[in-house]
Amino acid sequence: MNPKTNSGESILRKEAIGFSAIIVLSWATEVFHFPSLLFDEPHSFNWHRAALRSVVVLAIWIWVHLATKRLLKRLHHLEEFLRICSWCRKIGYDEGWLTMEEYFGSKFDTQTSHGICPECAKKARGGASKPPMPLAERVGR
Repeated sequence: MNPKTNSGESILRKEAIGFSAIIVLSWATEVFHFPSLLFDEPHSFNWHRAALRSVVVLAIWIWVHLATKRLLKRLHHLEEFLRICSWCRKIGYDEGWLTMEEYFGSKFDTQTSHGICPECAKKARGGASKPPMPLAERVGR
């Protein structure tokens, strides 16, 4: 399982537990008559009040859940980007910078090898096929 996905699910699970606890406490307040015990209010079970509280908490829960999901999706999208130094091509990883070989060796447990892409091979052959510049032109005479 992806650790990023796991942490997102953990956040959503904790939200669900918290909002569920609020709904349970709302109903427990009516069932066990906490207001009458604490504040000497009249002793009555009002299921309309508990149901209305539950609907309001549920609406807020849905809104928070969707907003959190959207933020987690954006965060995971941004975490997928690799930071690459534009000068030396090292990769930013865990507060440090690794060469491409080190990064792929540590992150993916793969070995790397060097090669040359077709464009660079074409450039290299194009440069080698030109005759060398005469010494007088190189010196500026």
